[in-house]
Amino acid sequence: ALFFASMFDAMGTAGEVLTIDVDEQFDRPSHDRITYLRGSSTDDGTLTQVREWLNGRPAMVFLDSDHSREHVLFALRAYQAFVPAGGYLIVEDTNLNGRPVSPDFGPGPGEAVDAFLGESRQFVRDRDCEKHYLTFNPGGYLRRRV
Repeated sequence: ALFFASMFDAMGTAGEVLTIDVDEQFDRPSHDRITYLRGSSTDDGTLTQVREWLNGRPAMVFLDSDHSREHVLFALRAYQAFVPAGGYLIVEDTNLNGRPVSPDFGPGPGEAVDAFLGESRQFVRDRDCEKHYLTFNPGGYLRRRV
């Protein structure tokens, strides 16, 4: 959150960061552009709060919570509506479950992305975001079609 807020500052552009966590963290950084929301990213109440906070504004979404396939797939379905045409929905840690790390992890973010793209024609993988394969998110950079 602090990285993105600092990038907005450095670019001299508008932008705010909403970050969601189930755990209260008392040592988190403070910044005028950061809003912290406590709760599960997939709870109806949390999704309502996100919708109200956005108030119709477009968003770039990063998913990085529970890494199970079903949780990530639910989050992809829920948060896709906030991403405008040409915008990004980024799924973190798609390298799990032998993609190429942690081969015994079990179905996770990578499998959720595969399932999501199999049911949604609104998003495509953007491999240009994976220069030199230096990413924890291979195949996880999803751009909404224009």
